[in-house]
Amino acid sequence: MTARGTVEVLLSRYGTTYAAEAGIQLRNTPQPLYQLLVLSDLLSARIRASVAVAAARALFAHGMRSPDRMIGATRQQRVDALGEGGYQRYDERTATQLGDGAELLLVEYGGDLRRLRKEADGDLDILRNGLRRTPGMGPAGADIFVREVQAVWPETGPFLDAKALQGAERLGLPASPAELARLAEQADDRGPAVLAAALVRAALDKHVVEDVGAPA
Repeated sequence: MTARGTVEVLLSRYGTTYAAEAGIQLRNTPQPLYQLLVLSDLLSARIRASVAVAAARALFAHGMRSPDRMIGATRQQRVDALGEGGYQRYDERTATQLGDGAELLLVEYGGDLRRLRKEADGDLDILRNGLRRTPGMGPAGADIFVREVQAVWPETGPFLDAKALQGAERLGLPASPAELARLAEQADDRGPAVLAAALVRAALDKHVVEDVGAPA
């Protein structure tokens, strides 16, 4: 199979962003951007991605879809929602961080991450540093946010972080983000965020690699 063929199969079978999996209808508006921030924070912990997604879905199902609603929930309600999603190893600490992060977002950006986007003005270092001010958000979490938000903030892409490039390596694909983006454009028109998520799935799950195969 050619590299393009591998990308086509990968995207057809695993081309779903983590935001979409978590039920986030990502748009350039405050609430879904905040939900992506929460999801990115959860995904960055040493826990299975499926558990992080389930925990995010549980938080949102209990109404914690905006900074105001996150602060309005009690810490125990946040703990319970995280536990419902199976996110039990870090639930106490994460519940506190979610409340603190929501408060910080309201104070610094009026609850609107588009203000951080404007502040960064296309500079990924400024954007990632701003994201890392969120309690619990390290470099991995900031990269996850950028990886997914490029679907609605095109100036951040094509962005393929180390985990996505690890997936490309496992599939025998080029290591160049530009070349990978070119292959994805030829195979699928959904953009680099979908490609990045699919590559990350290949990095995290050997069965994805076995299912997709590798280019000749």
